[in-house]
Amino acid sequence: MKLTTKGRYAVMAMADLARHSSGSPVALAEIADRQEISLSYLEQLFAKLRRGDLVKSVRGPGGGYLLSRGADDIRISDVILAVDEPIKATRCELGSPKGCLPSSGRCITHDLWEGLSHQIQLYLGSVSLGDVIHGRIAEQQSFGRQPALNAAD
Repeated sequence: MKLTTKGRYAVMAMADLARHSSGSPVALAEIADRQEISLSYLEQLFAKLRRGDLVKSVRGPGGGYLLSRGADDIRISDVILAVDEPIKATRCELGSPKGCLPSSGRCITHDLWEGLSHQIQLYLGSVSLGDVIHGRIAEQQSFGRQPALNAAD
């Protein structure tokens, strides 16, 4: 499974906006410079983020963009879905009777990849922009780790 540039850049730009806005609009040119993303590409992404009600624009001198709600209330999955980024690990179309194989059947590992897609969606839905900008991701990543054994055990 690979997240495309569109989804990665949207998350990077939204995290930058969350970190630098402090109640004042942030110009896309500033985000573009800090994150090394093309300004025209950011304009396209922010049009989608605005339609997805994740940001609001402020026109005029000193204008730019603000988050439409607090960073802790915006999930990473919201950002990715707002820019039309599918989160899936199979080639199958969601809800389509057509399968992953050229013969329209489902591949033998279909359920594995579909389960992975679901877990990715759950994870991205559990992480907020606030978690990203305040470094709370590492605290949440205890899944998969085994607790340390005490030497006395």
